[in-house]
Amino acid sequence: MKKVALLLLALARCAPVDALNATVPTTGLMVTRDVAFGPRADQKLDIYRPVGAAGLPLIVFYYGGGWHSGNRGMYLFAAASLARTGAVVLVPDYRLYPAVSFPDFLKDCAAAAAWAQARQVSLGGGGGFFLMGHSAGAYNAVMLGLDRDYLTAAGADPAGISGVIGLAGPYDFVPTPDVAGTFPQAGPVTQPVTYVRADAPPLLLLSGSADTTVKPRNSETLAARETAAGGQAELRIYPGIGHVGLVTALAPVFGWRAPVLRDVTSFVRAHSPVPAHGRV
Repeated sequence: MKKVALLLLALARCAPVDALNATVPTTGLMVTRDVAFGPRADQKLDIYRPVGAAGLPLIVFYYGGGWHSGNRGMYLFAAASLARTGAVVLVPDYRLYPAVSFPDFLKDCAAAAAWAQARQVSLGGGGGFFLMGHSAGAYNAVMLGLDRDYLTAAGADPAGISGVIGLAGPYDFVPTPDVAGTFPQAGPVTQPVTYVRADAPPLLLLSGSADTTVKPRNSETLAARETAAGGQAELRIYPGIGHVGLVTALAPVFGWRAPVLRDVTSFVRAHSPVPAHGRV
């Protein structure tokens, strides 16, 4: 703990996310930035993969930010931490409000997933294909996993999704004033709980008991409905963890707060269709 305190003190003059990113080493990883996944200038993603990656699980990670903020560069800490467990991790940008509203940001996320799925083996994947996100990004990942139309329209195969991981996602909510513009057509069509089905990919839903931004009941409700529909849903509620604390626990420096990285890694390995090789 003393070393952690000294490291954070040394980084105190940095922006918080820059300081957090600086705590996660990329040694042994190949990081490729600004890769185009579509024809528009804003359709770019970053790739994190162990050197010599082959046959590893591939994770497409969607960041949060209320659908109005955020960018892929902020999430090095999450992507590198996941990659260092032995996975290929892609972090795409997607259009945000007010440039777009529902469902256009989902179309961008689906396009990134389709691009990744088509290149899974060449990227070093092949050991399972997963969608993952935090907050608004968790909503995006779960919507793509449950409502097959988005991936199908983008040219992806929904049956090729090995699992979906949601961290503190809003899955059953009435749009509040701060996101009302993002969801001009409110109602069941916008809610992930609407699309539960027996043949959905397995879900891992993580939340913190102290999360007042996206309350744990969202994860609890979705897990209950997916299970009732005959599907698979694992639920983890971490005591005393808040909304931001949940995702920052992916970084080793904050891993003591909750075993988020361990639980995600266990889920990915359990649901990969073939044994993954070359773990680091």
